[in-house]
Amino acid sequence: MNHAIQFQHGKIIVPDQPVIPFIEGDGIGKDITEPSQRVINAAVTAAYGNTKKLIWKEVLAGKKAFELTGNYMPDETLKAFQDYLVGIKGPLETPVGEGIRSLNVALRQTLDLYVCLRPIRWFKGVPSPVRYPELVDMHIFRENTEDIYAGIEFMTGTEKASQFLDFLINEMEVNVIRFPESSSFGVKPVSKEGSERLIRAAIQYAVQRELPSVTIVHKGNIMKFTEGAFKNWGYDLAETEFGEQTFTWRQYQKTEKLLGKTEAKAELAKAKSSGKVIVKDVITDAFLQESLLHPFDHSVIATLNLNGDYISDQLAAMVGGIGISPGANINYNSGYAIFEATHGTAPNIAGTGKANPGSLILSGAMLLEYLGWDKAAEHVYDAMEHTFSKRKVTSDLFSMMEGAILLSTSEFANEIIRNIH
Repeated sequence: MNHAIQFQHGKIIVPDQPVIPFIEGDGIGKDITEPSQRVINAAVTAAYGNTKKLIWKEVLAGKKAFELTGNYMPDETLKAFQDYLVGIKGPLETPVGEGIRSLNVALRQTLDLYVCLRPIRWFKGVPSPVRYPELVDMHIFRENTEDIYAGIEFMTGTEKASQFLDFLINEMEVNVIRFPESSSFGVKPVSKEGSERLIRAAIQYAVQRELPSVTIVHKGNIMKFTEGAFKNWGYDLAETEFGEQTFTWRQYQKTEKLLGKTEAKAELAKAKSSGKVIVKDVITDAFLQESLLHPFDHSVIATLNLNGDYISDQLAAMVGGIGISPGANINYNSGYAIFEATHGTAPNIAGTGKANPGSLILSGAMLLEYLGWDKAAEHVYDAMEHTFSKRKVTSDLFSMMEGAILLSTSEFANEIIRNIH
């Protein structure tokens, strides 16, 4: 029997018992991995009985890999994700002084996982710093391979920094560097291809799920040829590839200029009533404010790498924190997908039973959705909400909830399993 997931004609083909490579992770990775797998297994059994099953296959990365193989990211690990297409991982700590910029970035760039998908929703009962957290329901598409995170940097005082400075001044005639001799430099690549594939995935996601809007978040008012281009390429793509399914803010502005505000508003209302996805844009700093004040105005977010990093954590904080925030890194063109805990390794609480496995559990539910096993994923979401409604939580949420019942990592997973109906 073939247990490997296949990718054919733009779709994944999933056997009834697919092999899922997993990285345990560093720090609390060991604490949360096994309980999370038990929850996911229970949801699959509840949904499909014995007809479907995940076969977990451990692969090594991080400190555990180094201790056993002398390598933080063995070739066998990358090959496993390539062979089986879909996997999941706990948090990884980047080794200091080992020539590896980031194990997470290495995985994303090697497999070209260009989408970082972070769905943000609130579970009833979870403490939140905002007044109406139930209005927060957003899906962040963060570009994962370009921008500042591409890793093109030159440290001041090095030969390469001097060469780069010389190139800027003498070849490119740049004269706006305030302190050239003591400056470090970073290059921010933003390509049309990279931008288009990210925004295409965001619009497709909105269309398929019948979500109302895609907001392109950018800082194009300052970085006109990178983030500004990202916005323009996004509008071009929406209008040329999704013209029958979208209505853009740029089209609204053109209509307003030609025919007046009344006609433009009528066109927008018509587009909304017909179920078209509204594609709009917001400057990053304005979005950080709007997402707090008017979260209901935004559904799918398409943004660049650094912006997405900031936005993901702010929105997660609005619904309870990254301890219960899931994430995935996906290449929709090849089928590769790695789901992950979005928090850090928290070595100070490793082995204490205090870790919250919620992020990894919910990332597992995202994995089930990616496989098309939506019924099992719904069991996870429903059981998680039941657990929170009973105020049974791990230590990170216990301190913020009156009348809560404190559970260990394993006990929290057991409680979720008991609530799977």
